[in-house]
Amino acid sequence: MLSVWAADGSPVRVPELKVRALLADLLVHEGRPVSADRLADDLWGEDLPGNPANTLQTKISQLRRVVGRDLVRYEPAGYVLHAPDVDAVRFARLLARARDEGDLAARAGLLSDALSLWRGPAYADFADAEFIRPAAARLDEQRLTALEEHAEVRLALGEHTRLADELSELVDGHPLRERLRAVHLRALYRSGRQTEALAGYGALRERLADELGVDPGPELVSLHQAILRQDPALAPVPAPATSAARPRGNLPAPLTGLVGRDDALAEVGTLLEGGRLVTLTGPGGVGKTRLALAVARGREDAWLVELAGVGSAGSVGSAGLAGSASSVGSVGSVDSAGREVPGAGSAGFAGGGAAGLVGVAEVVAEAVGVRDEVAARAGMPGAGLPQRLADALRGRELLLILDNCEHLIEPVAELAGLLLRTAPGLTILATSQEPLAIPGESVYTVAPLAAPYALSLFAARAGVGLDAAATPYAEAICRRLDGLPLALELAAARVRALGVRGVAEHLDDRFRLLGGTMRGLPARQRTLRAVIDWSWEQLTPAQQRALAALAVHPGGCTPEAAGVAVELVDQLVNRSMVVAEPPRYRLLESIAAYCLERLAPDDPLFARRDAYYADLAERARPQLYGHAQREWLARLDDEMLNLRAVDTGDRLAWYLYLRGRHTEAHRLTAGTAWEPGFAMLLGLPYQEVRGDDRQRWFTAHAYLGLGDVGRAEPLLTGVLAGFRASGDRWGEAAALMGRAKQAIFQGDLALAERSGTESLEIFTDLGDQWGRMQANDQLGYLAEITGDYARAGALHREGLRIAEDLRLWTDASYRLSSLGRIALLAGDLGRSREFHERGMRLAVEQSNRFAEEFARVGLGLAARRAGDLDEAERLFLASLEWNRRLAADYGVPFYGVTLILAELGFVAELRGRAVPARELHEEGLRAARELGDPRSVALAQEGLAGVAVLDGLPEEALRLLAEAAELRESVGAPQPAAERGDVERIRAAARKALGKTDP
Repeated sequence: MLSVWAADGSPVRVPELKVRALLADLLVHEGRPVSADRLADDLWGEDLPGNPANTLQTKISQLRRVVGRDLVRYEPAGYVLHAPDVDAVRFARLLARARDEGDLAARAGLLSDALSLWRGPAYADFADAEFIRPAAARLDEQRLTALEEHAEVRLALGEHTRLADELSELVDGHPLRERLRAVHLRALYRSGRQTEALAGYGALRERLADELGVDPGPELVSLHQAILRQDPALAPVPAPATSAARPRGNLPAPLTGLVGRDDALAEVGTLLEGGRLVTLTGPGGVGKTRLALAVARGREDAWLVELAGVGSAGSVGSAGLAGSASSVGSVGSVDSAGREVPGAGSAGFAGGGAAGLVGVAEVVAEAVGVRDEVAARAGMPGAGLPQRLADALRGRELLLILDNCEHLIEPVAELAGLLLRTAPGLTILATSQEPLAIPGESVYTVAPLAAPYALSLFAARAGVGLDAAATPYAEAICRRLDGLPLALELAAARVRALGVRGVAEHLDDRFRLLGGTMRGLPARQRTLRAVIDWSWEQLTPAQQRALAALAVHPGGCTPEAAGVAVELVDQLVNRSMVVAEPPRYRLLESIAAYCLERLAPDDPLFARRDAYYADLAERARPQLYGHAQREWLARLDDEMLNLRAVDTGDRLAWYLYLRGRHTEAHRLTAGTAWEPGFAMLLGLPYQEVRGDDRQRWFTAHAYLGLGDVGRAEPLLTGVLAGFRASGDRWGEAAALMGRAKQAIFQGDLALAERSGTESLEIFTDLGDQWGRMQANDQLGYLAEITGDYARAGALHREGLRIAEDLRLWTDASYRLSSLGRIALLAGDLGRSREFHERGMRLAVEQSNRFAEEFARVGLGLAARRAGDLDEAERLFLASLEWNRRLAADYGVPFYGVTLILAELGFVAELRGRAVPARELHEEGLRAARELGDPRSVALAQEGLAGVAVLDGLPEEALRLLAEAAELRESVGAPQPAAERGDVERIRAAARKALGKTDP
């Protein structure tokens, strides 16, 4: 059952089924963001409510009221539950700790603690929900595995009598789980109930045959035979007295703790329970060996076989690849199908073929103590050693860890297959940069550490605390070293000499920085270069050249973009040198840096890349206007790191504007006609540069963003005529959208309605979603002015949907704040604050000060309506300072200044401070007249009416209110009822002073 507790342990009631389902949905995603669309689909399926977005937001608000606002956060990718303490997480941690614990009693206690967290099946109250089933099934499987492990530990501790009875019900519920059945049979036998044990085996065999058509596994067959012959080995054995009892294996004791691998420990442990061959793959330095040893720790018969030193790593690949730029061979050494041309590869392991197999078998035999087989090699054919080793292991139960197999992959795979076929009690855990690729293998890819764990490992190994100043540099180190544990440990070793910041600043020369050897490690792991050298030398020249071709693309790429055969890319993925994110592929930063270091500056790979992306930028430019906009925005998003590496001129200006990357666009367009617009968007000085009509429109668009109608109007008039003459319908729609905004500033609401509607029609016909959103925006503001809040809200919600769909987060910020304004006018102050806060967060994330100020003013409006004058004043003063600075820099009053001055004037008036209130409203009146905005003039007059009441001039107050009302009527924008609060308050005070009362 889904249950919630407060910090003090008291239960928290989560009302309403859909809110509980929402909580469950966020929980099963384990801290990953979930989009609003996905949540709505999970909660309602095809039976969506009339307004899914609003209904979902209501459920989110209800959940936040229960669990706390900070725990349910909205991020650009969706909603995230930041739950500090979840039973499923605690269970996994306890399970991992138990598997790492050598003392049986302590392990039993940890497993008992883990199992005590269960109160029934996972998410039982949502068992029929499709989105719950995978997570619930995974958790239930983990619980059963933990129950089996707990039973085995208790059996080893001598609790067979109790287990014989306790496990009966569990076995009946899960009759086909062979591991569970095995521990039950052992418990029955040790309790003197041999007949029941034999009957239990018979029942399982019949059920497997009937339902699955298979026989029991080798372990159960061996157990059945041992029971039949009453093998003494089945008798109870005393548990080790302490955790200091020495295991029979040869695992080295760990020197440091394993960080960030709890989930991996549990998952690999589960794979080993379900199969007899598990291979851990991943790039060099990712921690495959450490994970394998941690998984095996505590097992009674685990043996480590170190293969890194077997054979000559240098014999693989070309001997002439000593690090010069010319050492990277030619992609042409593969045929059209990606197969290597004969002679282009290497001879393989120096002891390849039968000799290689015998050599590996000899090392394994030595490691596990089968020395008689090694000694016998002198008097028998060498080829017989692998089989003699397999025969010697036939009756043993052991875990064999074959470490670092990549340079011996063929002989290791052959030997592993032979041993597994011959010795049923053998399990193999291999570590390799590529799979063994034999039947029965389960492959587990060891990923680099996630950011928080990488940071923890770096700090722990560096032996330093990370304060606010050092943390950003440490995070950069972890990110640039790809979360590879070995690289992080090498970097941490340099902190003492350079400090955290110094290490971060030297990462551009990472191979020199991380080149100081660390004692106590194999030679191949003492430097970052040595780690990658080891992997590089396993590649053929064709694979090396393909890797270099991928490395020149810093953002990853498709095989087509790199000019590399797909088959070669697949080989590199299998060797853990390339990260597959189909259809794209990328290199870890350190591997890419290694490859780039080997390339000459004039290598043709660079020229090919530059030409490819320059052409892509040129092809993308027209596609960003119209139906293909979404597709090409996403495509350029994928390629942005690559595009930054080449000179694309100003081809990306519009893309960067849509993505809100104004600083980058300003730098990119320096000296072009795009530059003035981006300068204004950043609040920077500029000089106009005459360009084509679209570039001139963009300058006018930027002027309107500043509220500078005087400079925008002639530009818009000129480009509108030019667009119509040339038949540029997108330009015509853009100019009409600008004219609608201009008309709103000037109070010409009829012109704004005509222009905005015509713009929307053209953009819709063209399929340009950005344009539709902008036209919707102007029509939404117009509806807000006229008091049609339902229409305004619908238009802004449509704009928000488009912005989120196109991932235009700056535009999404504006739309959220606009919805906040509508909620404010509708009297829902809580909803208004929520919308404005979301808009503020997005604006800050995008570093867009204009959007941030728009949200800040909205929060100020909500604060004043709520009666919090201090908070309102604080917010408005911060915005006023910024607006005044911009007004001084650009020599024009800003539209936003008039509203802010009016609001501050009302705050002063409500406090009874006539002098500052008058000064603020008079300044606002001057700015409004300079702007030529009748509605702003009216607002200032209404403010001055409040000051007149304070001054004891009620007749003057009523006159000013009448003039303001007449002025609003003259432009077709009478004040809607929701906005008359100040006017009605001031009118009532004036009439009361005159001894009049309203009817």
